Amino acid sequence: MKVAMWSGPRNLSTAMMYSFGNRGDCAVVDEPFYAAYLAMTGIDHPMRDEILASQSQDPTIVATALSGSNPAEKPHFYQKHMTQHMIDGVPRDWMRDVVNVFLIRHPARVIASYGAKRENPTLDDIGFRQQAELFDLVQSWGQTPIVIDSHDIRDDPEGMLRKLCDHIGLAFIPAMLNWPKGGHESDGAWAPHWYGAVWNSSEFAGAEGPLPEVSPELQSVLDAALPFYERMKAQRI
Repeated sequence: MKVAMWSGPRNLSTAMMYSFGNRGDCAVVDEPFYAAYLAMTGIDHPMRDEILASQSQDPTIVATALSGSNPAEKPHFYQKHMTQHMIDGVPRDWMRDVVNVFLIRHPARVIASYGAKRENPTLDDIGFRQQAELFDLVQSWGQTPIVIDSHDIRDDPEGMLRKLCDHIGLAFIPAMLNWPKGGHESDGAWAPHWYGAVWNSSEFAGAEGPLPEVSPELQSVLDAALPFYERMKAQRI
């Protein structure tokens, strides 16, 4: 089985990759279209040169690998994807042959967390619009997309992972609730910049507190992202 997990940045996505990677029966891949996205857009991200050197910059080659045999011949293949990487020119047909899951988080939390790592995020940087477009695309193919909210996972990790596995068609394994500290062998080249907190963790963080304040200059980004989030939140498991 192949599972494509679609989220924007700063959205529990790395912890989810570690969770599935700790199953033992599941290979994982970390943001395989990142280098292609940077090469195609020319955007300057932290560790850009290292990222470009670490992955294929050809999105067709990446897509072929994602739909090919599972790494290490493991029964399952978990793919961590960033929705903002799916720009025009990146293939989508391979998505027909995977289980598509959409991981959402309130945009105020995303903006606050992303802004601490990279200043002044735009709507396109945080992926809410692209996530909704991919959701609609998958639905147009007759699939029933699965939506899960990171807030719910942090409130009840075992309960939500059991529910997610049931929707995917996998048996829940208790090992999904923990992982070794220090990162994963499949971490992308960008991990030293972005993954500090999860490297120091061995389980999902506790329940989230009140929503953070968003600075006035980013209020328009929050306002634009909220309708996409609310529409998908209504579909969450």
